[in-house]
Amino acid sequence: SALRRMPQHDFQMTAQTMHGLERVLAKELEDLGAVEIEVGVRAVRFRGDTKCLYRANLCLRTALRVLVPLERFGIRNEDDLYHEVKRIRWEEFMSAAGTLAVQCTLRSDFFHHNKYLAQLTKDAIADRFRERTGKRPSVDVEQPDVQVHLLVVGDMCTVSLDSSGVPLYKRGYRDETNLAPINEVLAAGLVLLTGWDGKRNLVDPMCGSGTIVIEAAMIAGNIPPGSHRERFGFQRWLDFDRELWESVCDEALGKVSSEKPTIIGGEVSEHVLRKAAINVASAHVKERVQLKNASFADLDAPEGGGVLIMNPPYGERMDQDEDINALYKMIGDTLKKKWAGYEAWVITSNMAAAEHIKLTAKPRIRLFNGSLECRFMRYELYSGSRRREPLPG
Repeated sequence: SALRRMPQHDFQMTAQTMHGLERVLAKELEDLGAVEIEVGVRAVRFRGDTKCLYRANLCLRTALRVLVPLERFGIRNEDDLYHEVKRIRWEEFMSAAGTLAVQCTLRSDFFHHNKYLAQLTKDAIADRFRERTGKRPSVDVEQPDVQVHLLVVGDMCTVSLDSSGVPLYKRGYRDETNLAPINEVLAAGLVLLTGWDGKRNLVDPMCGSGTIVIEAAMIAGNIPPGSHRERFGFQRWLDFDRELWESVCDEALGKVSSEKPTIIGGEVSEHVLRKAAINVASAHVKERVQLKNASFADLDAPEGGGVLIMNPPYGERMDQDEDINALYKMIGDTLKKKWAGYEAWVITSNMAAAEHIKLTAKPRIRLFNGSLECRFMRYELYSGSRRREPLPG
């Protein structure tokens, strides 16, 4: 089988991510020691061994999940799928008494019902076990021993094991959220996209439930983002190597640094700030993050410049009488008046309102916050008078 694995043996994996974060994820994988890295659309393929698989789940900040492809084959109809899935040696990863769940992603004109294909896959696995052992695994959607991922593109099908289980953005530190919390993977991606060095000041003046400042503190401290999670999918596989996993955890936690740059979260609502404080505490970064109850206009910029990251309202949920353009004009005015020497990054889906910032944004990176297409825009705020263009001639 494609996965008869010893720790030294390497195999192919796919880390899924959000649109626009693929290159950031590829860099993370390279830093973890992955090889043959190929950037795709919302996914990065790579090779590594079991240690690399464990490390990827524990340490990747911008991955949603890590899949291990078992087989890839052509299918023209449902029978093809059933027979090919049934041939896979499922007994290497789970027992007949185990539980499974199947998820299917469909991009094909040959097939139209992803739920039906998922059901067929479950049947094929169950029938294989029943024929061999007389018993069949049961379905558990919540916490299965094995999570199977089916990808059908045209007439090609890839069957993978989802090594992450619960998606990796569920770090385990965030119970308290406000209306529109930003996904943890996107928050980490924003921090990494700015190129922040983990030493200079970092400020999120509209921090909401605190996700961006928490992710920044974990980046600065080299704290593995998966260190608060209860479990990962691979821990339920039959070939799970507990000793290897413990050594991966010890190694990663041994690299945590005591580096404590100034990281500030500002939030105008006292109620929302209390939620942020709970999240900061449960992420164990209380010593690394300062929270301030202040509006952006009243927040003081820490000395020495740095990076400011902001996810302001987009006008999707604001009350009708609140003027979104006025909010963005205030953002622009405040940046010009108080934040010289900073690099300001703003993510928004409301490009019409963003025009009211009245500063030149470069670059404008295309990202998605949930289903909303956004731009992540960088404004360089020069200290003193703006650099003058040389005169022509």
